[in-house]
Amino acid sequence: MNENMQKYRMESDSVGSKKVPIEAYYGVQSLRAAENFNITGRRMHRDLIISLAQVKKATANANNEAGLMNKEIRDAIVQACDEIISGKLHDEFIIDPIQGGAGTSGNMNANEVIANRANEILGGKLGAYDKVHPNDHVNMGQSTNDVFPTAGKMAALKLMPRTLEELRKLDDVFIEKSKEFDDVIKMGRTQMQDAVPIRLGQEFHAYSSVIKRNIDRIEKASAGLKSVNMGASAIGTGINVDTEYFKKIVPAINEVINLDLHQAEDLVDGTQNLDIFVDVSSALKTCAVSLSKISNDLRLMSSGPRTGFGEINLPAKQNGSSIMPGKINPVIPEVMSQVSFNIIGNDVTITMAAEAGQLELNAFEPVIFYNLYESIETLANGVNTLRENCVKGITANRKRCKYLVDNSVGIITAIVPHVGYKAAAKIADKAIATGEPISELLLKEKILTKLQLNEILDTIAMTEPGIAAKHLMAI
Repeated sequence: MNENMQKYRMESDSVGSKKVPIEAYYGVQSLRAAENFNITGRRMHRDLIISLAQVKKATANANNEAGLMNKEIRDAIVQACDEIISGKLHDEFIIDPIQGGAGTSGNMNANEVIANRANEILGGKLGAYDKVHPNDHVNMGQSTNDVFPTAGKMAALKLMPRTLEELRKLDDVFIEKSKEFDDVIKMGRTQMQDAVPIRLGQEFHAYSSVIKRNIDRIEKASAGLKSVNMGASAIGTGINVDTEYFKKIVPAINEVINLDLHQAEDLVDGTQNLDIFVDVSSALKTCAVSLSKISNDLRLMSSGPRTGFGEINLPAKQNGSSIMPGKINPVIPEVMSQVSFNIIGNDVTITMAAEAGQLELNAFEPVIFYNLYESIETLANGVNTLRENCVKGITANRKRCKYLVDNSVGIITAIVPHVGYKAAAKIADKAIATGEPISELLLKEKILTKLQLNEILDTIAMTEPGIAAKHLMAI
């Protein structure tokens, strides 16, 4: 339908009057915001929309229990909220996720959609607001400055469990691989140079350890999201907030959805400061750093197939080149690293947005939520594909690993306690210059006997301090 045929209603706010599509559940303030903030081309996150509706449902219940709102209006608001919570009317939330006004646009979008639907339920017309008003009823006892951060935290809390579950599953697979590869001896490397032998299983067990630590870090940071400033009103002083409503509002939200929320001890602090989002984002970033490092390792160990390390095989997932036949690239670790880079960038945005608040309010929560939700969700998706399309199918090139260890100069380290550093270094230099194996040089120059050499160069012993110590005592 073109603009000339579109039917409109007139709505007014403090800026003036404006035409709103007659069948729209949003109102004039939502429409102004949609026109002002055409930033990402996206809409607010689904879970933020649902969380706003859950907060509004809880406030209607709390206001009714406090004797401030009659049952008829409460029931209409609750029904409208339940419809949004079930997935209806989401197309009526027209605000870009990045918006000016500290989330006022998002809050008013919710207020207008809920008020219009509640009016309709009570037999009224869209845009009339005569039975249920967006500000007087749906926003009763509230401010954007307590509603928006509370809903934002709720959405993050809902998104986090899947990410944590994906990480736990990845940890399980790393543990399985550590057992599968426990008998595979390979060359350890430091600064990309041969170091000393290590078991491939030990490397994979280390990946499990760092994932466990990141899970713990994210869980601890996420617990801080449960402190909300509902009841704070505009700046934490609780202006226009009824004392009974103040006591009931957070329990009322937990009745709607039990996230174990609690009211912040210092509501001024809870309204001013957004450091908890920095804490959560930092935990996600740290995890992303760990995952990208693991992805780097997988790419290096699988490099080749003929001219690289070639110690492990990654599952072949797609052709690697439009010009080079047979080329298979490590696309899954590559995408995990790209996810990590994006999360690290999001963390910088979140950090700067939290720092940029002034005095009693931080106006930059919209961009924090936009980036935080993206970090949580893309981390989960990246971990899922890393686990399912890569780590589960990794196999070890056992012969290649053994060949590299046997022909490495790095095993000379095990000789040092028996012949001294200087003599060992001399043998290492000669091995590098001639290409002869360390073991052959030691025998040729009669530095050690074959029996001693077999004991000392037991590669399994080189990977466990206790075993190595027993061998030293036996020689």
